[in-house]
Amino acid sequence: MANDSEHIDFNLDLPEEIEQYERKIYELRQLIEISKGLNSTLDYNVLIDSILLTCMGQMQLLKAGIFTRKEIAKDTYILHRNYKGFELDHSIEYEIPADSPLIAYFEEHYRCYELRELDFMGDDPSVRTIHIIDPDLIVPLKGKGKINGIIILGGRINKSAFGVSDKEFLLNIASLAGIAIQNAHLYEMATTDMMTKLKIHHFFQAALLEERERALVSDSPLSLIMIDIDRFKDFNDKYGHTCGDLVLMRVARLIKDYIRQRDIAARYGGEEFVVILPNTGLEEALEVAKRIRLSIEEAFVVCNEMKLSVTVSLGVSQFSREVDLDTKSLIDRADRALYTSKLNGRNMVSFLE
Repeated sequence: MANDSEHIDFNLDLPEEIEQYERKIYELRQLIEISKGLNSTLDYNVLIDSILLTCMGQMQLLKAGIFTRKEIAKDTYILHRNYKGFELDHSIEYEIPADSPLIAYFEEHYRCYELRELDFMGDDPSVRTIHIIDPDLIVPLKGKGKINGIIILGGRINKSAFGVSDKEFLLNIASLAGIAIQNAHLYEMATTDMMTKLKIHHFFQAALLEERERALVSDSPLSLIMIDIDRFKDFNDKYGHTCGDLVLMRVARLIKDYIRQRDIAARYGGEEFVVILPNTGLEEALEVAKRIRLSIEEAFVVCNEMKLSVTVSLGVSQFSREVDLDTKSLIDRADRALYTSKLNGRNMVSFLE
């Protein structure tokens, strides 16, 4: 009878193979958790932060940034303002055209790149832009077969080089991030007024309901500003709807310029706008409203070789748990305050306690 040991094929590399499998399992678990994290939000700025912090945490990095399109249809990738660690000249606009040879090359050869690997493209302006930032690694983002962003990474804490497995892992993260960005863009399009780039009325109503519930639970302040362009019908009748549209876009832009990232600005209807101010009391909300009013009063648009300007009337209300049993009450009080501004001469801010 043969000894059982004669039939055993001893593999001296088995512990190493087991270690490799365990590493793969660990990386897959990490990617599942990363995917859950990236798909837990459709807020574009929150998503960008999540992508950058994920890359930095996984690879132990000090620097991370991302080029993305502001909108799906835009023809330029712009370095998102939430970049981490890179010391950049803020007077420079860091842009990469969507039709550049670099983007076309990334679509054909989808992998991670060290900066020196792009030098073969010579004096290409897009490569020059990346050279100015000086990252250690460039990771294209791909969604539905198209490049929809570029991650740039640098400053590894342990100063080690990126290995093959590191690059493979980052490319997997990039694939997940590309899909998440695509979804966020689609959500943004569905909830945004295309002319003013502010949120649509339905989104505002849902957001206000959510913020009211949050204010109730946390006992934090919540304020609302309603804004209406003064005599806008007369303006349209006199100068035409093309000029009127320019004014709507300019007013919307100024509203966004004077609120925080967490505030929510929406087009309420026609020439009327609304701003939700979470964690904001009446006094602070009035200051925001006054800054918006003044900025619009001082601004102008050029239409048909004419410099045209408008003013706005504003109404402010602060959420009260005793008075505002629903969101309609809070909106109505801001609307009544707005009407008070209209009655008292327009181009002013009023409020109701």
